[in-house]
Amino acid sequence: MCGILLEVGKSSEKNFRKALDTLHHRGPDATDVWINNSVKMGHKRLAIIDLEERSNQPMKFEEYTIVFNGEIYNFKDLKKKFSFNCQTKSDTEVLLHLYKKFGHKMLDHLNGMFAFCIYDSNKEEFFIARDRFGKKPLYYSSLKGFMVSSEIKAILALLQTTPSLNKIAMQQFFSFQSSLPPYTFFEGIYKLEAGTYGIYKNNNLTIKRYYKAGEKELLNISEKEALLNIEELLFDSVQKRLVGDEEVASLLSGGIDSSLVSAIYAKVSGKKINTFSIGYDEYLHYDELNEAKEASQHIGSIHHELRIGRKDYINIMETVLTHFDEPMGDSASFPTYLISKMIHEKGIKTSLSGEGSDEIFLGYDNYFHMAQFYSMNNELSSNSKSLLKNYLDNNQNLSRSWEYLNRVCNNEQIFYSGGETFTKMQLDKLQTESCFDVREKHPYENDPYLWMSKVDLKIWIAEVLMSKIDRMSMANSLELRAPFLDYRLVDYMLSLPGHLRAGDTNKYLLKKIASKYIPTSIVNRRKKGFSSPFIEWLYAEYDKEILTLMLKVANESGLFHSEFIKYLYLEGKEGRFKQHIWSLYLFCRWYQKVFM
Repeated sequence: MCGILLEVGKSSEKNFRKALDTLHHRGPDATDVWINNSVKMGHKRLAIIDLEERSNQPMKFEEYTIVFNGEIYNFKDLKKKFSFNCQTKSDTEVLLHLYKKFGHKMLDHLNGMFAFCIYDSNKEEFFIARDRFGKKPLYYSSLKGFMVSSEIKAILALLQTTPSLNKIAMQQFFSFQSSLPPYTFFEGIYKLEAGTYGIYKNNNLTIKRYYKAGEKELLNISEKEALLNIEELLFDSVQKRLVGDEEVASLLSGGIDSSLVSAIYAKVSGKKINTFSIGYDEYLHYDELNEAKEASQHIGSIHHELRIGRKDYINIMETVLTHFDEPMGDSASFPTYLISKMIHEKGIKTSLSGEGSDEIFLGYDNYFHMAQFYSMNNELSSNSKSLLKNYLDNNQNLSRSWEYLNRVCNNEQIFYSGGETFTKMQLDKLQTESCFDVREKHPYENDPYLWMSKVDLKIWIAEVLMSKIDRMSMANSLELRAPFLDYRLVDYMLSLPGHLRAGDTNKYLLKKIASKYIPTSIVNRRKKGFSSPFIEWLYAEYDKEILTLMLKVANESGLFHSEFIKYLYLEGKEGRFKQHIWSLYLFCRWYQKVFM
């Protein structure tokens, strides 16, 4: 797990190294730079596989040079299968051999999380790629030559200036809690979409897709056979994510996802594993330390607890915002940062995490709620929709129910992301300029569960959850691995018929498997999610300062309507529109720092 930087241009080596140093937190174990005429490639290494100096990067093999961030879990299998004669024991060298043999088709062979750049000096061509579910970030820009980086901050350091605000990215953030590829909040700086690669040659970048979730043919299979296959895939996924020469810990919230991952890890490793949990000293309905302790005792782990309060949360706000470089709305970023810091301080570089389970096993109650609107869409006659639309038009409000019914009446796609925050109507009320519709329009799919999983893998997973766990863990030189996001498991789950995945409860299939390895009390526990008293603490700490800041940004930027901001502020105080006020506050705090 590392930080990478590429620059094709004529700037100084001194400035390049200074920009590379902004990524030091991603890889404090080794730093190196390779320069060939106008090409500069830099690497910050967090050593996990083959700890020797020989595996430092940039790594060169014949005419190919690579900078790589991530882990390839099946690199030993690939090395053996294709009889690669490697000089190191690293996955990095295997990537170089694969590229020589297959070119961009190498990506089809990889099981892992990765973002990398390979330079072919003979062709004067650059090959960049990002893994299937966006576990590792990759940014690029042509504002000054050509630049590629693990984080925006290094590109800003190379530019030595701040580009203007990208308003499409801003609206994407308010809609979905993150900017979406190819956009970032900075004009001219872009991010590579998950499951795609790019070829840069002759001052031109061509981007192509190599993977798309949910494209496999549907299986005609019994529940019994499906459960056996899922269990085998899940065990192999956890096993593969134990690769490396460093200790692997496991995040443990006490819910079914992290408890099952930890239980499988303990079983396949045959040892006492280290598990880590976080809780709160007030608003205890968010706290899961007791549940996590129950899971830890069941699997016999060496358990570590961290209990935090309001000041812990508030004191890291600026640090968290700095590590993201642009606004990101997932409030769980804060506890993720703090638990990552604790694991790092224990001397551990790698941990397993439970992200991805909800999206492929249908863990969110909202999926089933949304399915009811899809059923309504199919069942209502045109006349009924027309009558309902007339009623809605005469009784407009900002509720979710009104919005979803309106989409039914207009024959719109109903679900746009599990992280959807501001609707189009709400954004129109917030913004002073005419609002773009940043929601992607797609034809209706027969299986709403498949559609919702595909959308959430593309937006919520790739651009919110993976951004969160990458930035917050790497801020503490920690690598987080997500077994549920093994592409083989994802492909298999999304090839199952919707009725089989849905069953009669959320996580129907996973619960049947989990009941063999963790207590029934954990399996049947109502989902809490990795939540925290973020809005309660925000108001307790800042109160009217929240409104003052937002109005100041609104007045100076001209971006927002002050009256709607006041409305949201008062609603947030009553516990309504919590994510709206949180996203707006974070944006205003970031905007003030960057542009005011």
